[in-house]
Amino acid sequence: MQLKNDLLLRAAKGEVTERTPVWLMRQAGRILPEYRAVRESLSGFKELVETPELAAEVTIQPVDILDVDAAIIFSDILVVPEAMGCTYEMVEKRGPWFPKTVRTEEDLKNLRVADPHEHLHYVLDAIKITKKALNGRVPLIGFAGAPWTILAYMVEGSGSKTFSHARGMLYTNPQLAHQLLRMITDTTIAYLKAQVEAGANLIQVFDSWAGILSPAHYHEFSLPYISEICNAIRNVPVTVFAKGAFFALEDFANLNCETIGLDWNMEISKSRAQVGPNKTLQGNMDPCLLYSSFDTIQHETIKMLKEFGPQRHIANLGHGVYPDTDPEKVKCFVQTVKEYSFTVNS
Repeated sequence: MQLKNDLLLRAAKGEVTERTPVWLMRQAGRILPEYRAVRESLSGFKELVETPELAAEVTIQPVDILDVDAAIIFSDILVVPEAMGCTYEMVEKRGPWFPKTVRTEEDLKNLRVADPHEHLHYVLDAIKITKKALNGRVPLIGFAGAPWTILAYMVEGSGSKTFSHARGMLYTNPQLAHQLLRMITDTTIAYLKAQVEAGANLIQVFDSWAGILSPAHYHEFSLPYISEICNAIRNVPVTVFAKGAFFALEDFANLNCETIGLDWNMEISKSRAQVGPNKTLQGNMDPCLLYSSFDTIQHETIKMLKEFGPQRHIANLGHGVYPDTDPEKVKCFVQTVKEYSFTVNS
């Protein structure tokens, strides 16, 4: 299907664009009253993720309401451990919780390399429904968590400030960690390929807990597996977003991906110098900017756009939009990107 708005894909590939494309991580979610209305009619978050028609509905809401240049399928990175046999619960105001963790060789025996068509069909169905409903208006982004980030949850059993159990495993039983990472990577590659087959136009890999690793551990336990994923997904652009991994930016330049996401702690000019001219950069506004005044949002957004420059940039936040953000402030950010870029490039 021919896309009516292909700015995101062209920017990712390094092609000249008439303005900077813009979307937001976590744009489909709690900031929108329309999302909350759907969510409150259900038993919980997981039911929404696992109901393709409703997941498609909330995926499209930000395109209609916020006027962003891409949709990202409504799902969660934790569907991968779920598919592998390590189930999670989403506890209100606490986040994910795993009743059973993976900390021994015996625990590993209870897991499988998942078949996405069997164990993750609800995500694939949601992508197909969304693509049909979007009718080529904007691209659809598919995604998965990076293997290290998924391991962190499976070993720790929940979110954590330190992920001490997961990080401890890298010292006490590195062989087990690599075995688990191998299973996660094989599942993730098959899952992302299936997302592309279902209609995803671009893939993003989220390494949410990259920044808690030492550089040495990141180079052993995360980067090689991300590289494998990038090498496997070659028929659509791939974005790698590794929060906190400023120490690996030069390594990211060698990944077989098109776009590198920056968090708000990464300096734009320094990051560009480290990544080089052959990657598109995505980001990297501090999500807390959207708590400020409309004038401040406009000023800081224009400042960001000037620093990134008119090409090889996808405007976004440096992390997901926070749930108590005013949607009108998000619209201000999006509109500022669109108007400034159009003026500069026209």
